[in-house]
Amino acid sequence: MVHNSYLVPGGEDECFFQECRLLQTHGHDVMTYVRDNKIIEKTPLWKIALQTLWSIEDYQKIRNILRKEKPNLIHVQNTFPLISPSIFYAAHHEGIPTVLSLQNYRLYCLNAYFFRDGQICENCINQSIPWSGIRHRCYRKSLLGSIVLASLIALHRLLRTYQREVDAFITVTEFAKQKFANHGIPDQKIHVRANFITSPPTFSKDRESFFLYIGRLSPEKGIEVLLNAWKQLDHRIELKIAGSGPLEKQVQEAAMQQSNIEYLGQQPIQEIYRLLSRAQALIFPSLWYEGMPRTIVEAFAQGTPVIASKLGAMATMIEDQVTGLHVEPGNAVSLTNAILWLIDHPHDLDTMRQAVQKDFQTKYTAMQNYDRLLEIYDAAYKTFHHRSSKIVSRGI
Repeated sequence: MVHNSYLVPGGEDECFFQECRLLQTHGHDVMTYVRDNKIIEKTPLWKIALQTLWSIEDYQKIRNILRKEKPNLIHVQNTFPLISPSIFYAAHHEGIPTVLSLQNYRLYCLNAYFFRDGQICENCINQSIPWSGIRHRCYRKSLLGSIVLASLIALHRLLRTYQREVDAFITVTEFAKQKFANHGIPDQKIHVRANFITSPPTFSKDRESFFLYIGRLSPEKGIEVLLNAWKQLDHRIELKIAGSGPLEKQVQEAAMQQSNIEYLGQQPIQEIYRLLSRAQALIFPSLWYEGMPRTIVEAFAQGTPVIASKLGAMATMIEDQVTGLHVEPGNAVSLTNAILWLIDHPHDLDTMRQAVQKDFQTKYTAMQNYDRLLEIYDAAYKTFHHRSSKIVSRGI
């Protein structure tokens, strides 16, 4: 299991360690290879840039590990920026099948979100060299960083690394699968497998009157839409906001000005579960496609419906008027109307809670995800050996 961890731990980091634990729990021998972005601060930028394109160091380390341990398969969560896609070549040179989880859109987009200046942007998806991303400095507003990342994308498009060297891909939603399949990744290699959580659901019946937002306080999450919607609502309709981020000051100001908004700051996971089990609904007004938000799965685990943007992952995870409500992305009036509708239809809300509980049990438990993961590993193994046999038959 291979992962390049992030400076600020997030969903991908949690998914990596969760999948390692899942496999170990079921008796598998799991080796981990993890690189930490903290070393970037102590490393010359030119070296990081070269390593991002093709890491000779990680290529050799992975080959040595594979020669010694001879695993059945290598599963990669993230290679950016230190490990690089060179490890896929290392794996195939040692005769080991590879699986790559696609939790974001970095194969095509410099910021990995398909989101720029407050709206969806796919300008780079069909560009052999992502010039638009360089021009707009899409990677952390850095020209140098954007050039390096654009070079990474262009190089491995030219080499067809992902098409040739990866045996199976995992996406977390059908939406993401279609996005990748429509732009170069072989459809038959892409397998959909949802994220999961291991904490037992509670399905509490003791609900309070508040609505809840949990997540990063940043523009792409629709925070401004959320706050604008609450300006239009009756002061008796409560909103609790948990999280932190660049718009934290704006949220704090809104909480001071409006008595029906409470800012809770960053909260531990157990408190998150408690809040979700008490809320009327989770509000998820994101403006970008998302991968598969763990917060939505956590809400489902607590039997809590979700009001979310009809966009990307949210549109496929939430069935309108069954497990929640869809709203128009970026539209505060649409969000306001959905909240009022839910308040005015308590019977429908109870029915949604039952549907959410069923949805969680059928899609997001650890056992189901373990079985699905083994199916994908088996598919990768077969793809690798089928490709290898074709190469041998051609005398290559």
